[in-house]
Amino acid sequence: MGDMSNSDFYAKNQRNEGNHAAGFGCSLMELRSLMELRGTEAVVKLQEDYGGVEGLCTRLKTSPTEGLAGVQGDLDKRKELFGKNLIPPKKPKTFLQLVWEALQDVTLIILEVAALISLGLSFYHPPGESSGESCGSATGAVEGEGEAEAGWIEGAAILLSVVCVVLVTAFNDWSKEKQFRGLQSRIEQEQKFQVVRGSQVIQLPVADILVGDIAQIKYGDLLPADGVLIQGNDLKIDESSLTGESDHVKKSADKDPMLLSGTHVMEGSGRMVVTAVGVNSQTGIIFTLLGAGIEEEEKKEKKVKKQDGAAAMEMQPLKSAEGGEEEKERKKVSIPKKEKSVLQGKLTKLAVQIGKAGLLMSAITVIILVLYFVIDAFIVQKRPWLPECTPIYIQYFVKFFIIGVTVLVVAVPEGLPLAVTISLAYSVKKMMKDNNLVRHLDACETMGNATAICSDKTGTLTTNRMTAVQCYVGDVHYKEIPEPGVLPPKSLDLLVNSISINSAYTSKILAPDKEGGLPKQVGNKTECGLLGLVLDLKRDYQPIRNQIPEEKLYKVYTFNSVRKSMSTVIKLPDGSFRMYSKGASEIVLKKCNHILNEVGEPRLFRPRDKDEMVKKVIEPMACDGLRTICVAYRDFPSDPEPNWDEENNILSDLTAISVVGIEDPVRPEVPEAIQKCQRAGITVRMVTGDNINTARAIAIKCGIIHPGEDFLCIDGKEFNRRIRNEKGEVEQERIDKVWPKLRVLARSSPTDKHTLVKGIIDSTMVEQRQVVAVTGDGTNDGPALKKADVGFAMGIAGTDVAKEASDIILTDDNFSSIVKAVMWGRNVYDSISKFLQFQLTVNVVAVVVAFTGACVTQDSPLKAVQMLWVNLIMDTFASLALATEPPTEALLRRRPYGRNKPLISSTMTKNIFGHGVYQLIIIFILLFIGEKIFDIDSGRNAPLHAPPSEHYTIIFNAFVMMQLFNEINARKIHGERNVFEGIFKNPIFCTIVLGTFAVQIIIVQFGGKPFSCQPLDVEKWMWCVFLGMGELIWGQVIATIPNSKLRFLRRAGQLSQKDELPEEDVNEENEEIDHAERELRRGQILWFRGLNRIQTQIEVVNTFKSGTSFQGAGALRRQSSTTSQNQDVTNVSSPSHVSLSNALSSPTSTAAAAPSTGQC
Repeated sequence: MGDMSNSDFYAKNQRNEGNHAAGFGCSLMELRSLMELRGTEAVVKLQEDYGGVEGLCTRLKTSPTEGLAGVQGDLDKRKELFGKNLIPPKKPKTFLQLVWEALQDVTLIILEVAALISLGLSFYHPPGESSGESCGSATGAVEGEGEAEAGWIEGAAILLSVVCVVLVTAFNDWSKEKQFRGLQSRIEQEQKFQVVRGSQVIQLPVADILVGDIAQIKYGDLLPADGVLIQGNDLKIDESSLTGESDHVKKSADKDPMLLSGTHVMEGSGRMVVTAVGVNSQTGIIFTLLGAGIEEEEKKEKKVKKQDGAAAMEMQPLKSAEGGEEEKERKKVSIPKKEKSVLQGKLTKLAVQIGKAGLLMSAITVIILVLYFVIDAFIVQKRPWLPECTPIYIQYFVKFFIIGVTVLVVAVPEGLPLAVTISLAYSVKKMMKDNNLVRHLDACETMGNATAICSDKTGTLTTNRMTAVQCYVGDVHYKEIPEPGVLPPKSLDLLVNSISINSAYTSKILAPDKEGGLPKQVGNKTECGLLGLVLDLKRDYQPIRNQIPEEKLYKVYTFNSVRKSMSTVIKLPDGSFRMYSKGASEIVLKKCNHILNEVGEPRLFRPRDKDEMVKKVIEPMACDGLRTICVAYRDFPSDPEPNWDEENNILSDLTAISVVGIEDPVRPEVPEAIQKCQRAGITVRMVTGDNINTARAIAIKCGIIHPGEDFLCIDGKEFNRRIRNEKGEVEQERIDKVWPKLRVLARSSPTDKHTLVKGIIDSTMVEQRQVVAVTGDGTNDGPALKKADVGFAMGIAGTDVAKEASDIILTDDNFSSIVKAVMWGRNVYDSISKFLQFQLTVNVVAVVVAFTGACVTQDSPLKAVQMLWVNLIMDTFASLALATEPPTEALLRRRPYGRNKPLISSTMTKNIFGHGVYQLIIIFILLFIGEKIFDIDSGRNAPLHAPPSEHYTIIFNAFVMMQLFNEINARKIHGERNVFEGIFKNPIFCTIVLGTFAVQIIIVQFGGKPFSCQPLDVEKWMWCVFLGMGELIWGQVIATIPNSKLRFLRRAGQLSQKDELPEEDVNEENEEIDHAERELRRGQILWFRGLNRIQTQIEVVNTFKSGTSFQGAGALRRQSSTTSQNQDVTNVSSPSHVSLSNALSSPTSTAAAAPSTGQC
């Protein structure tokens, strides 16, 4: 499809070449070739062929200052001639392709083959009437005329159920793909860009940008199209995505004006005229080539090997038992991928192990059946092998083979990838409503394991609505914004001019959207806060900007993370220069040698004045949680003109005008969200570029730190001093000494953020590898966002670069949305665990029943088609029912599971084996003495094509009923008593359980021969339902047994973990919620508490009696009471055996200590 559309495109272009693109002064191909030039070559070509950028604008019928007029006809014409700014996506797979992929499943292929053989043989009738008798009782005398006719039904039924499974799988894949595309288009629609049209600056969706548009570019943008720079300030671009060169490229209108789509603006700002969009831009050309390349590759691949397993692998990464195939495919496309998510790693391991066990069981089943038959027929009954009986014997072998394959089908949990996909897709859809736009599926589940969050301050923890609330002008510190008349006129003029000119002209304050609302801040929020100050001082910044438009600014040093300040130079009417500067107060004040006094005249500003200023003005402001900005200026003579590139000389010897304190209030919902995180075992760290005092004040307001706690609040300089050795290299041991206590990192550079995240992730000092989430909005946060396990970018304030590097976009920039993401992540993990608990119970029971049945009665009590129905219930439907449970707040009341904790906890193992035992006992009772209980004919040892027996129908029905009721049990995995809690909040679950029940009635009553079912009367149905309901009662019995009584399950729980942990770790790991144990322990805790109180009182009395100094006893008492509190805390938070034994020993030890103190 890619080739096709492009060739059309070129054909169209050729036609347009002649008439010079219908009235435009240059054609598409000319523009394309122009954009392939770089540097001086491009400047020369522009000058010679077009007469510079202005000439190019004239030819494209656009104005460098006013942009396109925005007339619809003109816009349509441009779209037709130069194309839209869209790169057509790859064609999605059709439903039939997905069906074909689902058919590639090995177990299904084996079943299909077996079913076809069975079908073929059922139509074969051995010649002659006598052969039936001569082949012996093997064929069975029961077989009547009608029964022989019905032999084909089993084969056909197996084929039909295979078709069902395939269609369901294909449909799921198809809907998954559709959802992905929806998500992708949603992400693309979100992206907007600032464009000048009809003299107005508007936000335009990237897809609507056309050739000839004038785009305003600023720090952090991802360029949406190719263009030529008209005017730029200190512009630096990261072109590594196209060239692979990591150095930033300086761009200027006279040296290198070529800007390419897909590159990132790392510094500065400017305006460009768009010259190429969509498939004609540099990125588009590469994409087109890639598309064509991949298609050619695929054609080659198909010739080499007919079936293309790659896509099937890609769809179900968990299914492939051997990673080899997957590896080859990966190398071919080589997509950079983060390491496997925690859950995927554990699941793949588990699926492989179960698969191997299932294969072994099915092989043994087949071998035993074949041997038994051969020995019985040919050795015990000494029957000769007659040629005409061969098909009948083969039919037997095929039947045994089908039983074996069916055991395998039931054993292999192919529902796992499905459950994961459904659960993740469902969560992602719901997370959209909670303002989380998930870009990478597995990020959602990784978030549930997060142990640390490194968050920005501005905009995430705070509202990002800056207001100037204090200022220091003319030697006076105003705690509120003063009336303009109070300030010295000279200082006021300088302050207003400095703020108006030395801020991005894209920052503005607009009228509020609705009556009585707050004015709207557009652009950089700190600058908006300062512009707000200008308005509060009853002045207006717009007339000053109109007087000195952006083109007239002589030189701009834009803000970046190294400078931490911004300066703008203007030429004054007398030819001299004035530079206005603003930035972080402690940084700008260091460069000031003068300050304006109370009448607005400069006076000397000595080092000791600076120190006093910091103590008396800046620190008090910062301790109120204000961001302090210093505004300064400097005049330069016109002759000789200074060398503007010597930045250090230029940005020195300044005169301070004012220090402004800007407030950015904490979002009201943040303290509660942080408290939830801390309760959930997640450490929140604040990493900010702000002053240390401001950061500390905000951290206390948010609840990240509490006064009196032993935590570190340090700035970037101190952080680097602590983590680097003499050579200046970062050392992991040094980071390990810092990060566990670090809560606030202030004045940090992006490198510091990346170092911290990397240090926490690589740390080996804690037994669990830390899972770190990071929030970022700036371009320079990219590396940290990429390094983190989950990167959150800000949807509103975030730059395109940050969004590109992130896994989840917070559409409302709010910290409390991160907590929702944690909740959803944990919910995914729990949903998978619920599904596993249910599925493994069915697996264990079905495999054991089929195996034992085959060995004892030469026939599986559960027939192939019945097994496939059970497989369908437990795979597809159960994954839907259990994977869509909505999350509850309770998920946030436990610690993260961590990377090493086994997927199947000991509570789950207890449930799996407990329910397995119940089901097996019931089924074996029904199998061996069921005919006596119900007074019916025995179904055991039935001949080959015997009609279905009531006996085996009861077994099948009871089995399915037990699964249905066990599905309700599986809703809880931590041993909770009430399994019905919140069941009506999940309509999908109720629908599926009731639906399955209804279908089961139809199968049993009307399934007949294909399902090997005999209709049952009401009484027998009642018995089956009653046996099923026994599951619920049995579940309560299991929940009563504490895990500690079942030590042997500890190991069984570690199914998915090959490298076992040392013994002591296992105990710590076992901080599992076990409600039975918790109930036992509550009483013990209260008892210990009482004991401790009594002991403390006895100590005090003894101390007074013996007349010793009271202090010693006080200290001892304090110590013992804190121990007792600590013990209580450990008991409540982690009901593990370790803490219990500590608690048991502690009162005795304090009791032992008490008498001795009494004696002194």
